[in-house]
Amino acid sequence: MATSTLVAVLARLPMTATGVTLTLHVVGTLGHGYGAAGLVGTATTAGTALAAPLLGRMIDRHGLRPVVAVCGTTSATFWISAPHLPYAVLLVAALPAGALLIPAGPIARQVIAALVPVRQRRTAYSLDSVLVELTFMTGPALGILVTTQVSSTAALTAIGLLFGTCGCALFAVNPPVRTPEEAGQTSRAGIRPPLTSWLGRHMIATLLVATGALFVLVGAELAALATLRESGEVGAAGIVIAVMCLASLVGGVVHGVARRSASQLTLMVTLAALTIPAALVAEPWWLLALILVPSNLVCAPTLAATTERVSQLAPPAARGEAMGVQDSATRIGLALGSPVVGFVMDHTSPGMGFVAAGAGGLAFAAAGAALSRRSTSGRPAPQPA
Repeated sequence: MATSTLVAVLARLPMTATGVTLTLHVVGTLGHGYGAAGLVGTATTAGTALAAPLLGRMIDRHGLRPVVAVCGTTSATFWISAPHLPYAVLLVAALPAGALLIPAGPIARQVIAALVPVRQRRTAYSLDSVLVELTFMTGPALGILVTTQVSSTAALTAIGLLFGTCGCALFAVNPPVRTPEEAGQTSRAGIRPPLTSWLGRHMIATLLVATGALFVLVGAELAALATLRESGEVGAAGIVIAVMCLASLVGGVVHGVARRSASQLTLMVTLAALTIPAALVAEPWWLLALILVPSNLVCAPTLAATTERVSQLAPPAARGEAMGVQDSATRIGLALGSPVVGFVMDHTSPGMGFVAAGAGGLAFAAAGAALSRRSTSGRPAPQPA
């Protein structure tokens, strides 16, 4: 478990650095605008969201190594060659490159389900969320540092080399994605469970909450940046975001060691509701950071509870595909949060961005709760796998 966790952290590190590094390369080296850079980032994210369930299905059917070999080779090749491509080619190649990105997150969650006993999975998933926060605090900073101190070519090449190294490490370690008992049952059954057997209302409700959580998080981050820019304190943006990440990390640790925890839906509602009061604070920056601490304390617990719920509802033979669908749901939340909250702020004020983020999260939570309640009030709900 320790080796698999270390490899998963290293595999996530270049992923967190790709967005900001690619933006700086397109804007600074290629001389295009931020809109053009955003198109490349959107293409990469769309490719990852579309392909995540398919990659998960391939892991379920053929095992980890074939998928890691293809994705690792593709990721290393694309990111090493990216600084040498003209913009048009880079834009076209971004979609398939995103689709074949190493699925480090879904793989890490599958390995936890395979290696950790059920009674300890909440702790393990909380630890995974904490490590994700650490990579998001480290990866972008390293990407910016190498880009500004050396060049974007060096940064993108380093990302490609790290992807290749992590792919080789995952291939060599080959951590299990099912317990021995689950693997035996799957091989004896020989039949893959149909999608409709596990992607029911309970799972869809869980995925809606996951989408809403990322909608809130990206919206709150964007609103914080806009608020600091309007107050002339944009230089403190790094500190504010670091405080948000640290609060999420602390919340993940507490969630992991606690004997009992709130449900995914309760945590999600708390996250969204506590984001809205930040609209009341515009300056100074340290007060804005403090008022964002309570909501971010619930961030990692919400993500950990979501993964735990998905692992409960998905049968072992389809766990990879289910984790891929969860990954797609979170990326949809990321893709929706920025434009929706940005549109609200463009027509009102930066503070209303926090209201839009929180209200959007509450809307997703309400939809998930209604779907679960409808399933419960109708025919008997299926038991978790």
